[in-house]
This record gives sequence, C-alpha cells and structure tokens, in this order.
Amino acid sequence: MSLKDVPQVPFGAVYFRKSNPPREDWERDYGVASQDGLNVFRHWFMWSAIERKPGQYDWAEFDRQLDLAAENGIKTIIAELIHSVPDWAMRKFAHARQLRGDGTPLPSTMGQSSATGGFANNGGGAGALTLNCPEVKEAAGNFLKALVTRYKGHKGLLGYDVWNECNYSPLVDYSEFTKQAFRDWLKAKYGDLETLSQAWYRYSHADWLDVEPPVEIGPYPESLDWVTFKRDNFYEQMQWRIDLVRSIDPDCLIAAHGIAGAIPNMISGGCDDWLAASKVELYGMTWIPARKGNQPWRNFFGADLTRAASRGKPFWHAERQGGPLWMQPQVLGRDKDDGRVAEPDDIKVWTMTSFAAGATGVLNLRYRPLLDGSLFGAFGSYGMDGSRTPRSDMASGMAKWANAPEQAAVFKARPRKGDIGILVIPEAQAWDYLLNHRHQPTTYGDAMWGAYRGFFDNGIQADWVHIDDIAHYDAIYAPYPISLNSENAARLAAWVKAGGKLISEACPGYFGDRGKVGTVQPNNGLDAIFGARETEVEFMPDIGDRVAFDLDGNTVTGGGFLQAYELAGGVERARFTDGRLAIVEHQAGTGKTLLVGSNPSITYFRTSTDANREYFAAVFAWLGKTQHVTLGNNAVQARLHDDATGSYLWMINHTRVPQTSSVTIGDKAPAGFDTPSWIDEGTVLEGSSVTLPPRGVLVVRLR
Repeated sequence: MSLKDVPQVPFGAVYFRKSNPPREDWERDYGVASQDGLNVFRHWFMWSAIERKPGQYDWAEFDRQLDLAAENGIKTIIAELIHSVPDWAMRKFAHARQLRGDGTPLPSTMGQSSATGGFANNGGGAGALTLNCPEVKEAAGNFLKALVTRYKGHKGLLGYDVWNECNYSPLVDYSEFTKQAFRDWLKAKYGDLETLSQAWYRYSHADWLDVEPPVEIGPYPESLDWVTFKRDNFYEQMQWRIDLVRSIDPDCLIAAHGIAGAIPNMISGGCDDWLAASKVELYGMTWIPARKGNQPWRNFFGADLTRAASRGKPFWHAERQGGPLWMQPQVLGRDKDDGRVAEPDDIKVWTMTSFAAGATGVLNLRYRPLLDGSLFGAFGSYGMDGSRTPRSDMASGMAKWANAPEQAAVFKARPRKGDIGILVIPEAQAWDYLLNHRHQPTTYGDAMWGAYRGFFDNGIQADWVHIDDIAHYDAIYAPYPISLNSENAARLAAWVKAGGKLISEACPGYFGDRGKVGTVQPNNGLDAIFGARETEVEFMPDIGDRVAFDLDGNTVTGGGFLQAYELAGGVERARFTDGRLAIVEHQAGTGKTLLVGSNPSITYFRTSTDANREYFAAVFAWLGKTQHVTLGNNAVQARLHDDATGSYLWMINHTRVPQTSSVTIGDKAPAGFDTPSWIDEGTVLEGSSVTLPPRGVLVVRLR
C-alpha cells in the first residue's frame, strides 16, 4: 500500500493498544465503525507486548486486528513502538539504559495510553533504552524486521507510523553509548580535538574521552552542539526505522506524526516538525484541546503549523479529541467547555477547523475510552462499552460527508497561502532556550504565539515560515529573531533586496554564529538592511511590558526587550514614550523593512489589549497588501481553498451565539455562493453576508 491507496479522506481512530478494547468487542466494534463510515484504524504494535521472550513473538491479537480490518473495509496503520521495551530487554541491556544528567537511569513504567509496561513516561518518545547501543539497536531491529515481514502485503494494511509523537526529553541521554556517539559527531564536525577545544573554550582536552556533554546547559558553544547533536541523533534513528521498513516492504506508506510542538519545543524537546515531515510521505499531529486549550486560535495553530512543516505534502489530524479528559493536570482549574468535555458540536468544530487549515484526514485518538489507567474514560467518541454516542454520530456524519463522491473536489482544493508569514528561526529558539532554561521566562513562545494571535484576531491569515522557505513568501513578520547565523542573515538580507517585505521585532540577529554577540547591531550586516543602528539595548523581559511606543497615534505596549536606534539610511516611524527612536522604516533594494525596537507580540499574547491588536492591523496595512478574505466580524474565522477552476470558502463560528459577517474576497464582494457542500441549520446566505448559528460551519464554492 502507498499514498495512492489512502482513502479520499482518511477518517477513523486509534483502536487497539493491547489492554483495550476488550477482545470480545472487537468484531462488533469493527462492524459498527465500518457502518459509521470510518475507514482507517491505527494500532500500537508495542515491542514489549509482542516479543514476550527473546525471539518469541505473540502476534495473535494483532493478526486479528488486520484480519478484521480487511473483512470490514478498514485500512490499518501500524504504529511501531520500539520505545515500549520488553522487561527481559531491560534486564539484558541494563547497561544501555538512558541516563539523566545526574546519572539516574530511566525506569520502565506503565504506559498512560496503554495499561502495559515497558514505557519511559519521562523520556519523551525515546524509550528507556538507547538505540546508540548496538545490541539494543539490533534487538529492536529484529523486532521491526519480524513485524514488517509478517504483515507485508496484508489486505488490511495501509502503512506504518514511525516514531509516535516525534519528540524526546530534554533530560536525556547521558549514557556512555550516547556520549560516544556525541564524540563521533564532534569528530565529523571539527575534525580534530584541538579545533574542538578552541571552539568550546575548553583548552585542556588531552583525549577525546575528556569530551563530555554538558550537564548544566547554558549559552555556550558546547551546549549548542549538544542540542544540535541530540536532534541529529534521534532523527537519524527515525531514518533508520524508515530504511529498515522500506528494505522489506519498499512500496508501503510511511507516515509519522508529531505534537505540533515546534513552537516552542523544537530545540528542547526535539519537536522539529519540519525535519520529521521531510522524512515521510504523510505527516500529522496530535492536537487535543483538553491539553492545549480550546480557543479558536489554538486549534487553528496546530493545523497551520503542521501544514507549514509538511511543505505541500498531505497531512492529517492524526490524533483528535473525541471525548472528555478527567483529572489530568492540564485541565485542572479550567472551565468545563474549555476542552474538558466534548460535545457533538466540539467534534464538528475541531474537525472542520483542521480541514479548513488544510488537513486531509482525521483520526480520533481513541475509538472508545480506556477502561484502566490514569486516562480512563478519556477521548473516545464511542461509549465505555463501545456503544454509539451523540459524539460518534457526529463523527460518523462527517466521515460519510467527507468521503462522498460529491466532496472529492472540496478535498482536492488546497488552502491558499497566508497573507503574511511568521518567521521560524531554529537558532533563535535554540539560543533563547540556552539563555533561559533555568528561570524559563516564556518570552520566545509568547512572542511567536502573540504574533500569530495578533494577526489571527484581526482576521489575517498568518502562515508559519521556516527560514529555509522564505522564498515562497513576499511578506514576513519576525517576532523573536534574537539569533541568526551569518548564512541565514545573508539569506534574509538577499530576500529583502529581491523584493521581500520584512517586519522585525527587537534585536534581529543580536547573537550571531556560535552565539557570539555582534559589536555592531543589527548584526551581520543587517544594519544596512534595516537602515538603523542600535544606540541602546535593554534585556529586561521581566519588566518589558513597561516599555511603550506611539505608532500613528496608537500607544502600543512593548514586551521582552528594548532596542533603541539611530538612523543609518532609514526613516523614523515611531519613538518610545521616553523619546528614544523605536521604529525605523527602510527601503533596501526592491524590498522594504520595518524594525520595531521591542516585542509587542509578547504583551499581546499575555494581555490581548485592543491597542496591541490594532498594532498588528497597522503593520499589515504597512505592507500595502490586500487580504485574501476579509470578514466584517472577526468572531468568525474563514479560509479559502483553491483548485484549478475556483475557490471554496470555509467559515467557522466557534462561539455559542449566532454570528453575522460580511465577506470580502480580495477587494470585492463575492459574486455569489454556489450550493453549499456543508451548511448547518440556521445558516443564512444573503448577498455577501453570512449568518452562522452557534458552533456553525459553512463550506461553499464561490461563484
């Protein structure tokens, strides 16, 4: 099976995780799922649950899943879980346990999402044993080979999901095997020990065995190398899984899913969605409002980031909430309707939000709830006993709607590129993490999310743009660009000179190669791009909200840092309230820049003030661009999808009251609406105005 064998819209659930659901319900559940329009199941194939003794595999329950899938017209995604380690392997390879910095090993724990042993719940998605140990890698590889050999060509198989929720713990791994892998990585990078010693400012390395990974990480080259090595190391292990599967089943579909965690955990937790997506044919996300928050911007954020990371590949909402979450720390103290329960309309709105953002499929993270463990009762659309519920009925209706032949054109259309891009600079996130890991001011995450929210709350579609992908956008906002290596600084400068429009918050590229501060700011020649030079800088993020500037009569609150300027070819646009120069506009080549000497995005994320929201509308207006779609009421969200012959309008009312909004496409009212593909009762289309009922959704082709 390959990508061409994926259903029109994959719609299903994660079903079997060994302990649940009960064996006596499987046949009935599959029949119900098939009747309800579900077409894909994913199951956890846990190493610890299958290889019960060395070389002795128990496949019976897993065989039955694929056989039932084939009998009921359901496709199976096999989620390999080699990070669920057999107890015998924990004993046999005790010397290869992952270690924290203080030398304590990761234990084998019960899995929260499967009441089976062999997990390492504080090890991220990496398991208790290190794959840098050749013996462990061989044993895990033997299991994967047996798995793929057994199910290759099975009629119920669609493909494999490798490395569930791509991430790892910032606390690991300090085992001797990983230390040696780190030394080998450093040898490949630096060539010889003397070059490494000079780069690290450690001048007494007498032997490669003297080189140790930093336990106390900080803003130094050794820590930057350590976090970069960890990313390379774990993603090489992901590639090893893929290569092994492909060596046996070269035609199978390879998928993976993360947690849409690149903002803010690309560096600390290895949530590099761009890198993960580059390795597979179909990428996806786990995104659960109960854990993330149920605000509209948050639900769009997860899908928008995953779409950006997928770079045009199909992606799906690989784990979408379908039921409540009880007693977990993420929900405590929050309102009932903030994702703690799941009403049928929640299922609709969450699903349609992901579709509107471009997802090509949806899987519920439980078909039905677990019956044991700390996540009892959680997330399932179907009842504890597998019976239908109003939530599952809603999901069934959407599954059948999405896979009806008349909706084929709707899902072939793809989301229009955003009105503006939000710049993602890996080294800026890395350096912020190294600067702040102890006291953890949330400046980076707040700035990135604040910029996204600032545009979102103005009805402006902002896409996440990795710095490698800036050529695809003509306008970019940089919320927190404190570090740029010389290569990326030059790339950004060339992009502006070629016609790009860049709005940057304070301190662009302040830290350059290897984290060294530039003596001229903006650093690495960016002063010429911005037409300004720094006169003063203040790194006081704890009181950054005491900074303010006046922009076109609007007093905007800063945040994070303060950077004041003198003109070096640019034009003054605003001053801080104490009189220092705050904003400089400049023409560079055929492009232009707007340099803002603080981080108003941070304060907007924290306080949602009208003044800071209006700031984002003002800087977008500075671009001189016209939005793709403009609503008169930003309580409603809209996205446009295009195909070769026209466009579809997706509109969603997340609120619990009716909402009416005018619709403008470009700078004109729409010529009219064709027959809607999806329309909720109570929706009114009148001229260029749309009224949506509470929690209402509209999908309609534009004339």
